[in-house]
Amino acid sequence: MVAELRPDLIVLTGDFVSVPFFLGDHEKAADAAEPCAQMLRTMRAPYGLWAVLGNHDIYTDPDRVTDALTSNGIPVLGNRSVPIERNGARFWLAGVDDVLGKTADLDEALHEIPFGEATVLLAHEPDYADEVAHYPVDLQLSGHSHGGQVKLPFMRPLYLPDLARKYISGLYKIANLTLYTNAGIGTVEVPVRLNCPPELTFITIRRG
Repeated sequence: MVAELRPDLIVLTGDFVSVPFFLGDHEKAADAAEPCAQMLRTMRAPYGLWAVLGNHDIYTDPDRVTDALTSNGIPVLGNRSVPIERNGARFWLAGVDDVLGKTADLDEALHEIPFGEATVLLAHEPDYADEVAHYPVDLQLSGHSHGGQVKLPFMRPLYLPDLARKYISGLYKIANLTLYTNAGIGTVEVPVRLNCPPELTFITIRRG
């Protein structure tokens, strides 16, 4: 599906592996990072694939997950930013480490960006937007919520992790910040999705 969309750039907002729900070996759970990265690298985009880590990556073995991604050509934006340039136009793609893992440093991620230049931030947890809205960030892209996984009529989604209980899925505006929360393609803890289809989001950015 991604290949059919022919995107210029692909971003991945974390949770490449899963922490065991019952007692299990957290480091062994990171074994999935390498085959996951090998699958992801089959996607192609002229301006590359870029990633940030999620809480499950941090709670297993973040160094191993990072190594798997970077060795497969997927840079991880851990509290840093890079310029994306095309036809004389430029925006900055920034990323923070996982917020729940208490390693996110937004000041560090943004400090190289010149004043007034367009900035897109990758941050795993969507509710972090309340903090990001105080910074010169134009668009935040997040995941983490899984869309709530189980949606019943007239009820809030049944499974909402910490920092994904406010901005659950879709498009939001927080002051001058635009946020999009992607519902993801998988599950966590309970392997069920109901009325919550997996999602790939195609976003077009235009010069204002």
